[in-house]
Amino acid sequence: MVSVQVNADKNNLDPLSGLTQKEAEKRLKKFGPNCLPSPPLAGPLIIFLRQFLSPFIYILFIAAVASFLLGQNPSGIFILAVLFLNAIIGTIQEYSAQRSAAALRNMVKGETHVIRDGIGQTINVEDVVPGDLVILSSGDKVPADVRLLSSQNLAIDESLLTGESLAVSKNAQADVADDAPLSERVNQCFASSIITHGRAQAIVTATATNTEIGKIASHVTQERVSEPPLMIRIRRFTYQVAGGIFVAILGLTLMMLLKGGYDREAIILMTIGLAVSVIPEGLPAALTVALAIGMRRMARANVIIRKLVAVEGLGSCTFICSDKTGTLTVNELTVHQVVLPDNNIYRVTGEGVSPGGKICGDTEKKHLRQLCIAGVLANESHLDYAGGEWVSDGDIVDIAFLVLAKKLGISIKDLRRRQTQIELIPYEPEKAYCGSVNVDGDTAWLYAKGSPEKMLSMCNRMQTEQGPVDIDRQLLETQFESLATQGYRLIALAKREITVNGQRKLEQMCFLGMVAMIDPVRKEACSALDRCRSAGVEVAMVTGDHPATAKSIAMELGLCQEEDQVVTGSIIQQTIIKGQTAFDELIRPARVFARIEPQQKELIVDSFMRQNHFVAVTGDGVNDAPAMRRANTGVAMGKRGTDVAKETADLIITDDNFASIVSGIEQGRVVYNNIRKVIALLIATGFSAILLFFLTVVAGLPMPMIAVQLLWLNLVANGLQDVALAFEPKEGNELTHSPRNPSEPVFDKKLIEHVLISGTVMGGLAFLNYFLALRSGESVEQVRNLTLMLMVIFGNIHALNSRSETRSLFALPIKTNLFLMCAVPLAQLVHIAAMYTPGLSDILEIQPISLRQWGQLLFIALSLLVVEEIHKWWRRKEI
Repeated sequence: MVSVQVNADKNNLDPLSGLTQKEAEKRLKKFGPNCLPSPPLAGPLIIFLRQFLSPFIYILFIAAVASFLLGQNPSGIFILAVLFLNAIIGTIQEYSAQRSAAALRNMVKGETHVIRDGIGQTINVEDVVPGDLVILSSGDKVPADVRLLSSQNLAIDESLLTGESLAVSKNAQADVADDAPLSERVNQCFASSIITHGRAQAIVTATATNTEIGKIASHVTQERVSEPPLMIRIRRFTYQVAGGIFVAILGLTLMMLLKGGYDREAIILMTIGLAVSVIPEGLPAALTVALAIGMRRMARANVIIRKLVAVEGLGSCTFICSDKTGTLTVNELTVHQVVLPDNNIYRVTGEGVSPGGKICGDTEKKHLRQLCIAGVLANESHLDYAGGEWVSDGDIVDIAFLVLAKKLGISIKDLRRRQTQIELIPYEPEKAYCGSVNVDGDTAWLYAKGSPEKMLSMCNRMQTEQGPVDIDRQLLETQFESLATQGYRLIALAKREITVNGQRKLEQMCFLGMVAMIDPVRKEACSALDRCRSAGVEVAMVTGDHPATAKSIAMELGLCQEEDQVVTGSIIQQTIIKGQTAFDELIRPARVFARIEPQQKELIVDSFMRQNHFVAVTGDGVNDAPAMRRANTGVAMGKRGTDVAKETADLIITDDNFASIVSGIEQGRVVYNNIRKVIALLIATGFSAILLFFLTVVAGLPMPMIAVQLLWLNLVANGLQDVALAFEPKEGNELTHSPRNPSEPVFDKKLIEHVLISGTVMGGLAFLNYFLALRSGESVEQVRNLTLMLMVIFGNIHALNSRSETRSLFALPIKTNLFLMCAVPLAQLVHIAAMYTPGLSDILEIQPISLRQWGQLLFIALSLLVVEEIHKWWRRKEI
């Protein structure tokens, strides 16, 4: 939009002199530097203090304070150490995550050419002000939003703003309404877009946050609305467990007080010990390890994680809003078909600038070769093999013709050397064609290529294998219409012989044929989408491209059928007026969106999220950044992605391949499953301790363990095992079932069932053994010693059982998680060593036991393995 300041400049700006330096400095003070503001960042101290806002933390703080008041300093120090370690880890993660919009400041940095005081000069982009006269040429990045004063053969890549894969032709003389859509403002250029070819002079209309990219930045730098799925589930789980622990321990304490016979100080210490033992304070560390392992595994699948929680977030997604260009397609325009006037159709294989592939059919036909020759000569681009790869320079349409010639076996250098160019007719938007005059010996040829409509109007003949014949316009128009409905970009070619010094009129030419170009689908995209479907993940294409092109690609990918509607930006604009319900009804069934602007992409994501989806958004341009910020998980393309897209995203796909996203989904599900395994281990062992004490109080027996023994049990039963479970590899069925329901809690029915069964077996058998041992006449101290050993063995067996929720322990290879296989015996050996260590054994009030006693306890504990195997067998039957 043209600002008020620039409207005023229309009358007083000298198009030759530009602003004076004095006026430029004045405006720089008024409008500020041409750079995007940094989002306010919380300091490390504030972030550190935030880490203590959790019910788990409150309970543990109370337990630590009570320990110090009762003189139990080791217990208090142990609890505080855990709290501060978790807080430090959380601070590092959050401080790193909040820098996600930092690259926005770099998008408009650099240098640009302006005219001030009548002199051309190069200045920093940050010093550009509204009213500046800028000079633009091929390869430049536009420094700010500008209105064209003059243009020559100007085309601009605006894909990072609009998503349009093709360069947009610009015309300074065009009359465009101020409220026209971004893609139709052909007399304006926008900050950070790239000049692909041509030259222009323009006046700056907006800088910094007033530019189109600046408006997007204001969205991106705002606080994120949505939360990663894992954080939502863990927060719910935290409140559930904290509430359950508080009620259980309070109830148990009241029972002990009402029954009498228990020392009040001992009750308080027991309460502290139970709180520390039952609260899964090891969960944050295990969670971090699980995510870090997932991050490493994803990196092998070309997925780089910027924010740790995003590892699991991708695995939780139920819907992917994917960009088309460069993600589902290769982002390199390629000739897909060649259609000759006599209805000979040649299919062309291969993709991109590499001449790999071939022209299918009889390539010896003379008029096919003539068409390719015209495409090479009416051409300003270059294609060379250097440094082990094909390197191109120029317009992507021109490059596509050079690649086609290579596939036909034409030497471009020899052809251009043999037919010397004496005149170039550059492409201009209003003409819709370009041409070249070339001399071949004593003969001069005029070659032209452009839109089929324009070429047909210039021709009176058409080329066939037998030679030129009168043109059949109806036949050619039918060919054109058929290809256009398939979403192809169509270019027609023509030629005629002229005299070297004669007039170069583009009339009475011979129509050579048409080529149908398209940005081809990636080879891996179709199989990747099939894997998404088998995994229950829905996919929609959201692009700025033409509706016909988008639908053609979508149909090839299997995203839609011929009868399905393509939702365009204009349809969205009309539906928004009708209200949110109507808008959601429009979005719900749609899987192809075309001509979509950045703000509309945000609205689409919002709609899917209202429909209870966890949404992942992929993209590579600035236009994709707001939607990525809005979504549960943002995925940027690493090769072609802009800095804004990469810095906004949670994950970066290094090979720009949709198939890598699917691999990321699989690893994300592995991470979530491992987190569930850790939770199952921690909660079940905690529940067993609560049950043991509850049954003991009901029976009126002495406490089965003292407070320090409970703290020790928490260390040796869970200390390494929970982290080791985070190393579990994939089980192989992660992509064969539907994603979790977004409303499903992490502590769901199946996990509760598992905890109740395993916890009841451990707590119930431990109580029974404790009860019988006391009945046999053994001392309380000796029975507590045996009970502690039994609970340690139970914890280790349960850790092994937790490797899978459904698969038998005996079906899981030992070597796939050597960490756990080492952690289990190590925990047992640590406890045995403590029995023989003077000082430590006195603090814990434990002593060595005989091998026979240990064997009896192991036999009791193995009953847990039997029960768990039966439970898993039953679960497999249900599946």
